[in-house]
Amino acid sequence: MKKLYLSLFIAFLSAGFAARVLAQVSATANATATIITAIGIVKNTDMNFGNLATNGSAGTVVLAPGGNRSATGGATLPASTGTVSAASFTITGAGSSTYSITLPSSVTISSGGNTMTVNTFTSTPSGTGTLSSGSQTLNVGATLNVSSPQAAGTYTSATAFTVTVNYN
Repeated sequence: MKKLYLSLFIAFLSAGFAARVLAQVSATANATATIITAIGIVKNTDMNFGNLATNGSAGTVVLAPGGNRSATGGATLPASTGTVSAASFTITGAGSSTYSITLPSSVTISSGGNTMTVNTFTSTPSGTGTLSSGSQTLNVGATLNVSSPQAAGTYTSATAFTVTVNYN
């Protein structure tokens, strides 16, 4: 009988230890990180609205990202266009990555004490771009607001406008 009690006691203790051993298990995992190529932006071409004239009334000249322009109101586009170009940038980074585009709200251009506002910036691509093979061209257009009357002169910005790109 003592052997029976001793066997039951050992079995009881073994079951308790087995339950404790099976109650806790562990696993391992590795940590990794991938550093991708930093996104970059380089200006290729400055924005230039070219030659324009006014008839004494206020108007606008819209320069599309593709380089085409149109006039409204008192602004007119003479046959001698001058240099017309949308701003152009090259975006580089990790292939097939997407990026967001942030354009300025406005910039002032001046000639002596006379000013005009450039605003309503647009781009191609618009809002988001994709770096096919690690690069993409970003073209930026805008609207030039011509006052009534606007003095003749060559108008330039004292400070360059900023285009910002960031990985999504």
